[in-house]
Amino acid sequence: MAIADVTFFKRDFGLCVIRAPLLKKNLYVQEVQTESVDAYRQGRIDLENRGYTFNAIVLDGRPGVRQLFFDVPIQMCHFHQKQIITRYLTNNPKLEAGIELKKITDALCQTNERDFTDAINNWHQKWSSFLKERTTDSLTGKWFYTHKRLRSAYRSLNFNLPYLFTYQKCHDLNIPNTTNSLDGCFAYLKELVRVHRGANQTLKRKIIQEILAKTDPVFRY
Repeated sequence: MAIADVTFFKRDFGLCVIRAPLLKKNLYVQEVQTESVDAYRQGRIDLENRGYTFNAIVLDGRPGVRQLFFDVPIQMCHFHQKQIITRYLTNNPKLEAGIELKKITDALCQTNERDFTDAINNWHQKWSSFLKERTTDSLTGKWFYTHKRLRSAYRSLNFNLPYLFTYQKCHDLNIPNTTNSLDGCFAYLKELVRVHRGANQTLKRKIIQEILAKTDPVFRY
């Protein structure tokens, strides 16, 4: 079972990491300039060539990456899902519909698939007419949905729903419901880089490589 994610230290300097949380090891680390599907593809190919087998994966929700792991159970990170909803609704939504949807999302880690599905379906039924409201641009005469961000938040939950509770369906695989194991590693690396903020890019790379080497990864440039 693995966790995969990408983090950036600068706009054009990031790392794609695949971690085995049960082993507490980063098995694959690749420097990247952008978060692309190909970065994850190369990671899977590399690990399988070295004899590793994927029986489940925890991801941040990128659809293209999910397709790479179509043959194993996929868990959408709850933390990333909550972040997506916060981006659309903010931490303190003003609209009643937004407040209700944010509350449903905040309970994601304490609920199950049936109850969560019922909650968002009931919410959508209640606010269906509100979500269909349109506003017409006085200059162009073109219309757009008035509550676009609210619609996008609901669409994200609905789209990701099949992957939000995989960890409950596959008890025997011990799948975590977040990428926290990997996020903790990222946070530690970024703190080290921050402490050495006066170092040049080459030295920062060496610092990161040195730390990652302690968890027995394969580091590639």
